[in-house]
Amino acid sequence: MSPSGRHENRKTRIGDLLVIYFLEADINYFPFGSTTLRREEKSGGTEPDEAYCIGTDKEFPDLAIEAIVTSGGINKLEVYIRLNVKEVWFWQNDRFSLYYLREEIPDQFLASCGYEPIARSAIIPNLDIELLAEYIRYPNSLTAAKEFRQRLRSGA
Repeated sequence: MSPSGRHENRKTRIGDLLVIYFLEADINYFPFGSTTLRREEKSGGTEPDEAYCIGTDKEFPDLAIEAIVTSGGINKLEVYIRLNVKEVWFWQNDRFSLYYLREEIPDQFLASCGYEPIARSAIIPNLDIELLAEYIRYPNSLTAAKEFRQRLRSGA
C-alpha cells in the first residue's frame, strides 16, 4: 500500500524543517531517510519515515520519525528497540509524541517496550518541539520554512 499525499506532505515537512534546524544550530547530522533498517539476528526491521544519526554516522540512526495519518503507532517501538534506536518521534493528530530508550527497562516502561515518553528530545535537547510542530501545521511549505528559519535566527 502506497503512502497518501497527506502522509508524504507531513513526513517531508518534518524532514525539511529538521534540516533547517540542523543547519541553523550547526549540528552535524547524517540522514537515513526511509532506509530499511534491519538486524538479521534480532529478526525484524522497519522503514521509518525519516531517520538521522546525530554527531557521527552509525549503522543505525539515533532518531527515527514516524508520521501517522491513518494507522500505526507506538507498537513500532517493539521493532525500534531491537535496532537500538535511541529516540522515536510519532507525528499524529498534528502533534508529536516522543520516546527515549532507557538502558535498563524499568517496569513502568514495559507498555512502551522500554521507551520512556518524554516532552523534550534528549538527542536534540535545544530543539523546541512545539515550535517545530507549529510550522509543520502551516498550510504553505515555503512560508513554514522561511518563518521557522527566521524564528530560529531570532532566538525564539
